[in-house]
Amino acid sequence: MTATRFDVLAVGNAIVDVLSPATDAFLAAEGIAKDAMTLIDEERARTLYERMQAGKEASGGSAANTVAGIASLGGRAAYIGKVADDQLGAIFSHDIRAIGVEFDSKPLVGGPATARCLINVTPDAGRSMSTFLGAAALVTEEDVEAGAEALKASSIVYLEGYLFDREEAKRAYVSAAELAAASGRKTALTLSDTFCVARHRTAFRHLVAHHIDILLANEAEITALYETEDFDAAIEMCRKDVAVAAVTRGEHGAILLRGEETVTIAAAPVADLVDTTGAGDLFAAGFLLGLAQQRSLEEAGKMGAICAAEVISHFGARPECSLKSLAGDAGIPFE
Repeated sequence: MTATRFDVLAVGNAIVDVLSPATDAFLAAEGIAKDAMTLIDEERARTLYERMQAGKEASGGSAANTVAGIASLGGRAAYIGKVADDQLGAIFSHDIRAIGVEFDSKPLVGGPATARCLINVTPDAGRSMSTFLGAAALVTEEDVEAGAEALKASSIVYLEGYLFDREEAKRAYVSAAELAAASGRKTALTLSDTFCVARHRTAFRHLVAHHIDILLANEAEITALYETEDFDAAIEMCRKDVAVAAVTRGEHGAILLRGEETVTIAAAPVADLVDTTGAGDLFAAGFLLGLAQQRSLEEAGKMGAICAAEVISHFGARPECSLKSLAGDAGIPFE
């Protein structure tokens, strides 16, 4: 087996986020689905951006946010994603490398622009995302092969459900999972959004059953995947498909599964709930790093809860303080 260089390598949509405060009336006027992610084209991205209130721009993308959290925890992370050879692409590349994540994917030349996600945050801290995927959606098997050495040297390979739309991405995910398995590594998947599950349920079910060791989802996503309104029934079906699962339930914490083991994790306290963008991504950061470090399910889940609580206390989907320090203050030991 290749020596381990990284705790987690993630594959996902490389996106620059634009976060802006908004009202429910604005969402309705613009036809934006509340608390969901909707794909838009480049023209819609331009016009919607012009109508939004002044906001904050930051490098994002679900799996990229997760590896940012892992780096903040002191973990070793790498990332595979596609940006264009443009200004936003340069910003994304600089930002992810500056926080200590290895990112060697070559920029796209002569294609669509770097992706951006326009996030309207309502007073209830909900986030409604309108996403132009641009270059980000063009990850292929060739990108996975280019990053194969890093992938084979990672304890966990983490796949983002948002990237699953194109057939090329589906093949890239299977290739990544097969490379990981052949190298004795684990493959994790986040379902990302109920809209993703609705579009790709059959393909997701096959991927989960045959290629995924660790599944991350929220309550709505897991019940949608298994086509049942019975949460407990969905949990039992999930238990049969994967070795480990983490199902988040917002303010009610999370349910963790491994074989017949079930662990319930309470949500970490939040003094001021500002913006839920990135809560699942940062829970994944703590949980996956905990697994990569061979911690107990309970400790990995607590790490996830601490990370999620930090990110929802401010605008933006990446941590604004040291997550390692927060976890240490909560009694979780680090070397």
